[in-house]
Amino acid sequence: MAYTIDVSVLKHTLTLLKDGRVVKQYPIGVGKMLTPTPVGTYTIVNKAPNPGGPFGVMWMGLSKPHYGIHGTNRPSSIGKDVSRGCIRMYNKDVLELSKLVPIGTPVHIHP
Repeated sequence: MAYTIDVSVLKHTLTLLKDGRVVKQYPIGVGKMLTPTPVGTYTIVNKAPNPGGPFGVMWMGLSKPHYGIHGTNRPSSIGKDVSRGCIRMYNKDVLELSKLVPIGTPVHIHP
């Protein structure tokens, strides 16, 4: 059973799919105009619980260096274009997601 993650930058949603079927959809924060979230297909390459700083309770690094899916210490930023290109999630959501998806999960980011 294969998981994939679909990220819609314009809709501010991260959708978790399992074998092509929607499992859950989460609200997210994305990159601002000067530092947009990179469009493309990447994979999750690492996970780091409690990374410190603005990354909330979990960091999941993408195969594009310096970009990841992470929690936030600013929950009011979810649903907005505010990050330096990373995908921000509520801490409870990123914890739930990180328990479900293994390293190597594809992440498709589109407008």
